Amino acid sequence: MKNISFKKVVQILILITAPLVWSQDTLTRVTSPDEGLVVQLKLKASNIFYSVELDGESFLEDSPLGLMTSIGDFTKGLTFENSDIQTISESYELKNAKVNQVSYTANELVATFTNAKKDTLKVVFRVEDNDIAFSYKLIGKDLNTKVKILSEATGFNLPDDATSFITHQALPLTGWEETKPSYEEEYTFDEKLGTPSQYGVGYTFPALFKNAEQGWVLISETGVDGTYPGSRLGESTQDGLFPLAFPQEGENNGIGEAFASMAMPASTPWRTISIGKSLKPIVESTIAFDVVEERYEASVAYKMGKATWSWIVWQDASMNYDDQVLFIDLASEMEFEYILVDANWDSVIGRERFVELVNYAKSKDVEILLWYNSNGFWNNAPQTPQDLMNTAYKRQKEMAWLQEIGVKGIKVDFFGGDKQVTMQLYEDILTDANTYGLAVVFHGCTLPRGWQRMYPNFVSSEAVLASENLVFTQEASDMHAFKSTLHPFIRNSVASMDFGPVFLNKKLSRDQKGGSIRKTTEAFELATGVLYFSPIQHFGLTPNNLEEQPDFVLDFLKEVPTVWDEIVYVGGEPGDYAAIARRKGDKWYIAITNGEQKDKTLELNLPMLKNTELTLIYDAKDRSAATKTVKIKKNGTFNIDVLGEGGALLISK
Repeated sequence: MKNISFKKVVQILILITAPLVWSQDTLTRVTSPDEGLVVQLKLKASNIFYSVELDGESFLEDSPLGLMTSIGDFTKGLTFENSDIQTISESYELKNAKVNQVSYTANELVATFTNAKKDTLKVVFRVEDNDIAFSYKLIGKDLNTKVKILSEATGFNLPDDATSFITHQALPLTGWEETKPSYEEEYTFDEKLGTPSQYGVGYTFPALFKNAEQGWVLISETGVDGTYPGSRLGESTQDGLFPLAFPQEGENNGIGEAFASMAMPASTPWRTISIGKSLKPIVESTIAFDVVEERYEASVAYKMGKATWSWIVWQDASMNYDDQVLFIDLASEMEFEYILVDANWDSVIGRERFVELVNYAKSKDVEILLWYNSNGFWNNAPQTPQDLMNTAYKRQKEMAWLQEIGVKGIKVDFFGGDKQVTMQLYEDILTDANTYGLAVVFHGCTLPRGWQRMYPNFVSSEAVLASENLVFTQEASDMHAFKSTLHPFIRNSVASMDFGPVFLNKKLSRDQKGGSIRKTTEAFELATGVLYFSPIQHFGLTPNNLEEQPDFVLDFLKEVPTVWDEIVYVGGEPGDYAAIARRKGDKWYIAITNGEQKDKTLELNLPMLKNTELTLIYDAKDRSAATKTVKIKKNGTFNIDVLGEGGALLISK
């Protein structure tokens, strides 16, 4: 953290003395380093509000702040004491993320308020050029060692003509075997504010909004651990105010409180707001990681990579020894690092023979990731192993066995909601797994909130209506291309997403005689392996693909990275198309998907590759994948034809 410079002091004084941008109620304000973003903090009738502008345009109107706690009410009756602004600059490394090296500068505002009892509430805003993070710090006047945060007054007041692209919050103990909520609901699409949510309980993070023609806003949160529940957006008012809401009482089968219990002084997680005139700042944002810190060191050098996964297409019947051998052989042939062995391995294969399977995989230079049910008593999901991840002594004994036999990671499924007790379980699983050198993937779960930096053995989470649904229903397959234009701009922009991409079977079943019919082209499917980010990618490939696909397709799948050094938004928006560029070392991969059924010609702007020859994987007329060499123009542009529900990949040589 750097001391504020004389130049910055002058800048702040100039801002303070600029009356045209201050409303009558403004207490203080802070800008981004480039002065494009402006956050104003206001006190109206002793209630705190904030507002946000980008280049003079309103992106968040007066929005409430404050906490309701066991030691007092910090939502009203507050007195403004003082504020302080300083500049923060930091550089850090993300080891398993969409970028590798991060450098950012933010202006931080700390505003101090007191209530009638002289307890203190500090509101902290960090403002980067296109990102805002804010949190609260609570300090008691008297000796208070504990506090309950019963609710927050926090809200997000979008302009009236904004529209939403957000996922509905599910009700507790609904869905298959009462396993919801699990962040696996449909998105709204360009929906007017004030429209009731599907289940009447609001929406999950992250939440994307289009601010008419002014730009885009993505709202989320980060830094949530076992000291706080995960939050969501409640039902919006007709004028676009979304209140922050805590979990529902019935989540986690009613186990645990829906509020936060904390030690004093208490600091809340960060709520994040990314704003841009286009989606570029949202796709490229690192705000989810900028304001958190690593909680412990990695016990081993965790290896990321690609995995085969029999269950995704061959389903439950494949969970036997012989089929797992086939997928180990597939992983070996494809030079993948892993196979994911899914549910019921303990009952179908058995523990003794499973050790044989691990040893066979090792002989093929393939490592094993292993599935577990998180469930103790919060849903009815019957898959085993059960009741081993929710209790410390059982979990540690099991993890010691996994370490002994050489398993490298676990996938834990079927969590119960967002209560503090559940967040503590996530943290406990991660912490114990690191002790035993195990990487962790979560499914049927919450959104990861800054966890890629906080927990070095955290890999990825589902928290999306993922690829299993392509197998379950034809409707999901019919919507696959359309949804590929949502995930890169919403869910995957804030954290890794274990979607499970790349299906090359024309029908999603073992015999390819029945099952969902794939509507997307093969170039589209290959593109999703780059478009969707997860440090370990679980691919939807099956052994028959080795004989059916040309060498250039298999070579691409062997070579494509899963961890990246840089990400660049190239183009697209929800419902239209998506074009994202990712770099590993000196090599660029540009993934394009067409979300509509009509053919398109897209002009891509690739200044980093101007006048460069690239390999293009594109849609042939029969919807198979084809390849050729192309050259980017001297001005950095490239025109590409994409079939309806098709896609393409550009790969530097």
